[in-house]
Amino acid sequence: MTVPAGAYDDLLARVLPQAHDQRVWEPADGPMPALFVSHGAPPTLDDPQWLADLYAWGRSMPKPRAIVVVSAHWENAPVAICGATAGTPLFYDFGGFHQRYYTLPYATPDASDLARRLAGTLGPVHQDPRRGLDHGAFIPLMAMYPAADVPVVQVSMPSLDPAALLALGERLRSLRDEGVLVIGSGFMTHSFAAMRNPALAGHTRAFDEWAADALTRGDVDTLADYRVKAPAAHVSHPTADHYVPLLLTLGAASDPATAASVITSTRYNNSIRSIQVN
Repeated sequence: MTVPAGAYDDLLARVLPQAHDQRVWEPADGPMPALFVSHGAPPTLDDPQWLADLYAWGRSMPKPRAIVVVSAHWENAPVAICGATAGTPLFYDFGGFHQRYYTLPYATPDASDLARRLAGTLGPVHQDPRRGLDHGAFIPLMAMYPAADVPVVQVSMPSLDPAALLALGERLRSLRDEGVLVIGSGFMTHSFAAMRNPALAGHTRAFDEWAADALTRGDVDTLADYRVKAPAAHVSHPTADHYVPLLLTLGAASDPATAASVITSTRYNNSIRSIQVN
């Protein structure tokens, strides 16, 4: 019988000692990159390859001093930040899964210093002390930094307008010089229709190929205008929430043309392409 999150249990058993020993970022390393992560849902924790790819990605960089993440699952205007004190409960914002997924912890350290830094960077922000990290934040981070020893603050999307996410990313860019990892967490294609109907996989594949080409060219304007310019946008992203975190990542980048696809797989007839950009 398959144990829910059993692949995650196996990952922890294999890597936890070395995860604690990862070298921490120093100024001589230069700015931390910005990432776009296709985050998945609780079943990610049952996928050994996906977990291994995320963990290897985290290990390929110095351990960040802190992490700022913007997830597809929190839209709030004006911009808000989550609870930053140690012990803030996770926000299990999903339904219909085995009970174990609602009890798995990811107890990151106190991030109050980062929250104050964000207030200085973004201007007055609302802080919701009761709102913890949602699954768009904690699911990929459980694999990338399984020791849960990096302070994390989640920032809301002010809207689903690509221009607003680009602008937010630009305001976060300077934090990378301080060893802060900036993450936009969404899904390169997010089509429940394709999950149900494999005949639609060609549509999500076409969208993914279009996005990969535009990323290779650093063409932010084209990526922002995806509703007009991307093939099968209506199938691949019937709503904008899982796409626009990509624009947050590109806004936080110093040079969008440096975007590299770190993960290029598909799951459930959707692309989980994930990128790193300097």
